[in-house]
Amino acid sequence: MAKIKVLFVAAELTPMAKVGGLADVIGALPKSLIKQGIDVRIIIPRYGIVEKEKYGLKKLSTLEIFFNNQKEKVSLYQAFLPDSRVIVYFLENYKYLSEGGVYFEKDASSGGTSRECQRFSFFTKSSIEVFSHLNWWPDIIHHHDWHVGLLPVFLKIKAKENEKYKKIRSVLNIHNLAYQGKYNHADTLKMLDLNENDFSSLKIKFGKNQDINFLQQSIINTDFIITVSPNYAQEILTKEYGDGLENDLQKRKDFILGILNGIDIDRFNPKTDKFIYKNYSISNLKIKNENKLYLQKTVGLEQNLENPLFGFVGRLSEQKGIDLVEKITDYLIKKGGQLVILGAGLDPFERIALSMAEKYPKNVFVKIAFDAKLAQQIYAGSDFFLMPSRFEPCGLGQMISMRYGTIPIVRATGGLKDSVIEFNTETKKGTGFLFNNYEPADFLETINRALEIFKNDVWWLKIIKNAMLQDSSWEKSSKKYIELYKKVLNF
Repeated sequence: MAKIKVLFVAAELTPMAKVGGLADVIGALPKSLIKQGIDVRIIIPRYGIVEKEKYGLKKLSTLEIFFNNQKEKVSLYQAFLPDSRVIVYFLENYKYLSEGGVYFEKDASSGGTSRECQRFSFFTKSSIEVFSHLNWWPDIIHHHDWHVGLLPVFLKIKAKENEKYKKIRSVLNIHNLAYQGKYNHADTLKMLDLNENDFSSLKIKFGKNQDINFLQQSIINTDFIITVSPNYAQEILTKEYGDGLENDLQKRKDFILGILNGIDIDRFNPKTDKFIYKNYSISNLKIKNENKLYLQKTVGLEQNLENPLFGFVGRLSEQKGIDLVEKITDYLIKKGGQLVILGAGLDPFERIALSMAEKYPKNVFVKIAFDAKLAQQIYAGSDFFLMPSRFEPCGLGQMISMRYGTIPIVRATGGLKDSVIEFNTETKKGTGFLFNNYEPADFLETINRALEIFKNDVWWLKIIKNAMLQDSSWEKSSKKYIELYKKVLNF
């Protein structure tokens, strides 16, 4: 049987162009798929931050794309994803793609400005024009999030012109439904040289502003939809979590599947991690304490193993629950707790985090930034990892923290509910602690349960070992993706 050929189309890719968890998935899942016999390749923009020499980019060809009422030249490059056999294609165009980082604006993850609209529309349109230049045609285009939401539309339009495109199936991966890509309808269609009558879904307008919604277009037109956890696949069918797209998703509910993300267990490995103070494993957990003392010293907190140390690494936004953390900080401090926060995001939530450090400079440390080295040390050195999200499609932080023996305290939503098991003192099973309602009282009650376990040496050692033995690798999930690919090819 011939290998299934899959092209990943995405805006981010670890380590070349990372903003959030999307990049980590695109950088890890293909590695697992290729080991299981899938001919998987990736295509992303060649942003300014992607250094050609560092990643060994080699030019393959030049494309010509009609966009915004004129012809644009696009250079096609190829390289390998570091430490793998996965081929990565890069599209270079200095007018739209190859300036700066992934986004032009500080907070453009959900769509940004017209510049983001131009960038990702241009990228999407260009990405399906490369096949004749490669002499390689995918069986499936696996596209990710709103950035490339118009891809199934372009694919169906191309199928009217070229028989080869008719054979290509499309799969949408929704990593976060809240990020949709909404832009002025008329301006966007004009830029793309499209007319409402060119394709039926283009007549659909979203919300009060009558925008075109990139993610909505993909939901309507793609062959199959994947979310990044089973629980989230059910949640998004409801008004509470559907973000205005629940009706469109309800119509496609028979073509939606939730597959829990994994993490790169080679990269996130306390035994070999170069970013942490001292490497350790489940067989020498005393060294984890040395990482705690080092983290406390590094961020200027009292070095004391008796103080429960809580870590928070993530985007500072309404989603991630930093406002809920603020409401229980007084209690944490009274209990002798310490808190280390690393992240960046929206100004109001950055100010919330900084206010905690100002109020408790001896107990709370905050760094507004993305710092990969400090993030790893927080995973390795903390006792608990806080993730009290309002919603969470999957979440990677809780999986990473468990890998390092740092116990997650999470809200029972989305992938957090799928990946963290409540610790039971009778059965000695479980990997963390969960609460249901987005309320300070529920959060505090769960923290108290966690602190009781922390005080009991036998229970504490057991939950750490349980967490570290949790299988969060991509192997199990990638097999489910392969099953889905086979199903889609039989449509």
